[in-house]
Amino acid sequence: MRLLNLTLAFLLAGATIALAQQFPPQPAPPDMGNEAERAACHPDVVKHCQAELSKSQDDVFAILACLQRNRTRISPACQQVLANHGQ
Repeated sequence: MRLLNLTLAFLLAGATIALAQQFPPQPAPPDMGNEAERAACHPDVVKHCQAELSKSQDDVFAILACLQRNRTRISPACQQVLANHGQ
């Protein structure tokens, strides 16, 4: 009986490790900023990130990546918001 329990525990541990390797932890979404910061970047998001908005308005990573790709074209206020958040 003890051997069976040890074998089951070993198999479960292996399965848990295999699942963890298949599904690595996802990064936490970036801080979406306060109301003033969101207002500073809203016009730039609307202007430069329509493709990302049309896919999903909740995909914070895609919108952030869009703003980063367009950094030279976004407003100084939005550039400052990104810089303040380490982006």
